[in-house]
Amino acid sequence: MNGTRADSAALVDEIVAGMESVPRAELAVCPPFVLLPEVVARLEGGPVTWGGQNLDVHSSGAYTGEISGPMLAEFGCRYVIVGHSERRSLYGEDDALVAEKFRAAQAAGLIPILCVGELQAERESGETEAVVARQLDAVLDAVGVETFARAVVAYEPVWAIGTGLTASPEQAQEVHAFIRGRVAAGSAGVAGGLRILYGGSVKPDNAAELFAKQDIDGGLIGGASLKADSFLAIGAAA
Repeated sequence: MNGTRADSAALVDEIVAGMESVPRAELAVCPPFVLLPEVVARLEGGPVTWGGQNLDVHSSGAYTGEISGPMLAEFGCRYVIVGHSERRSLYGEDDALVAEKFRAAQAAGLIPILCVGELQAERESGETEAVVARQLDAVLDAVGVETFARAVVAYEPVWAIGTGLTASPEQAQEVHAFIRGRVAAGSAGVAGGLRILYGGSVKPDNAAELFAKQDIDGGLIGGASLKADSFLAIGAAA
């Protein structure tokens, strides 16, 4: 929940202007809903894609304050974030609701970016894989593994978001490999093509080392995306 019309416009203008430094990576931005028109006007026809930060499970109706998949699609969104750790922790979104949002996103023609990840206490007690498996399986069981051919997964260790802590490249790779293996149990082909992003305090100075790992295909960038030079440097590292 950051940004005014003016600073969002300046941010995306700087990102577009610097895209020569990111020749081979896809960059997408997911602004707050009310800033979508401002952002889309600047990105249409260019190299940067865009998406929404959340969506409702319904396509329309008496759900005051919510935004639907078709609404996002009308603004040309390619992606929508589903199950972000803040939605889960602050707004009580459980695994079943996240699975329904995943389904709703795809029904609207959007590519869901499904977020999974553990709390610090869960990592310390050795529950990382169990938590990630539960979150992932809720969606796999609800919609089937083949739907992941039109999805992105983001591993975000909750203890490494906004804390300055970062999972080591080895820790992140271990969980990414686990996620890919979990999907591969249903379809090796889908798992092989699945983009799995790391989302835990990615910065220009750690991006290259993280992205060099076999199963880390990119980043879901938080604070560093609010500065164009940092975001572009991470894209260049990818």
